[in-house]
Amino acid sequence: MNQIEKHWRGSRFVAALALLVVCGPTLFAEDTKSGPAAQTVARCGKGWLETIEGYPVLHLKGTPYEMGYQHGALLRDHCRQNMKSILVDKAGSLNLVEVGPLKVTPRTAIDMIVAIQQPHVAGRYFEEMEGLAAGSGQSVADVRAGNFVPELFHCSGFALAKTATKNGNMLHGRVLDYAIDWGLQDHAVVIVYEPEGRLPWVNVSYAGFIGSVTGMNAEHISVGEMGGKGLGHWNGRPMALLVRDALETAKSLDEAIATFRDGPRTCQYYYVLADGETNNAVGMEASWDVFTLILPGESHPMLSNPVKDCVLMSAGDRYQELSRQTTAGHGKFTIESALHLMDRPIAMESNLHNVLFEPATTRFWVANASSDKKPAAEQKYSSFQLSELLNRKPDSNSPELLLPQRTAGLPSEKGTRSVKGGN
Repeated sequence: MNQIEKHWRGSRFVAALALLVVCGPTLFAEDTKSGPAAQTVARCGKGWLETIEGYPVLHLKGTPYEMGYQHGALLRDHCRQNMKSILVDKAGSLNLVEVGPLKVTPRTAIDMIVAIQQPHVAGRYFEEMEGLAAGSGQSVADVRAGNFVPELFHCSGFALAKTATKNGNMLHGRVLDYAIDWGLQDHAVVIVYEPEGRLPWVNVSYAGFIGSVTGMNAEHISVGEMGGKGLGHWNGRPMALLVRDALETAKSLDEAIATFRDGPRTCQYYYVLADGETNNAVGMEASWDVFTLILPGESHPMLSNPVKDCVLMSAGDRYQELSRQTTAGHGKFTIESALHLMDRPIAMESNLHNVLFEPATTRFWVANASSDKKPAAEQKYSSFQLSELLNRKPDSNSPELLLPQRTAGLPSEKGTRSVKGGN
């Protein structure tokens, strides 16, 4: 077992994908004035991995290739295990997928999606995936396939602001109900990005993924995604990279909206976007053929019970329960009571991760499903603040992984890694 694996396995965190989360007071990780207990695991170039109260936090900084290599090298075993679980253990056991008139294996379908969407994907993301492959010792093809899996599968979200909360601050909840049996929660990580020439941001994610479904940037913009229908409409920009583009470039709510509005999109997706500076939020459908904004308190044929100064996005009985609880608590919501809006039954049994953002302060709270497949809504929340994470520095005495210069062409299929000071 290597140095990084020892730290990871020793941590107390469990993970999953998320939208909203709800837990009782005993499940809430309190903030401490002295700062969270942290330990640097290892460094690589300008990137580094640490654990904060047991939760892995990965800091990536530099060019796309450098950030990808840092990601792959610092989370090498988890990137490899996660991709194997997704591409071999899980996708390999699924039934054939219908793609037009054809029925193909899930891996073939994923490779088709990569080919269809490649013209719409900025080259920097492929460079980052090349770096991730080199750093983790995987093939570029496998890393690409794993990162396009979200397009094969299709949650709840809310934003409470102004008169809806006790202090008037925006609270943006994101509940991710997604494939809890795939084991993603065993590889959960908070990733702090500082890309060259783009905005710093945080991604609530999993080892090996460069896209985002749950995140917030340093300009106080937060985004959460919910999948719908439309499987097969893949000729556009991948959803997870659209979310990332918004977080890396948007300094305002209007700029974030424009990222989704402009350019070709894929399947049916819904989003909640929030802006902590202006205290505004929107719900949004941004599908291959539809673009619709839903303002706070606005009615919609699919969302029949609007609540003043709130954006509520869910489906069926879960939406009705979310609306009922929001109406009952209107004007009194705090961090703790807002977390309860992500509890069961609003969150499903497949609840992978829950996140509550307070964009004005850049604070956020994360809960993940457990390794034994208990939903995120039943787990303890971990507390972070993006502005504080961006000011953190690694321990200079921690193990260092060398960051090789990028060579022409694709990286080696096996990848290389050199360690200083580690076992």
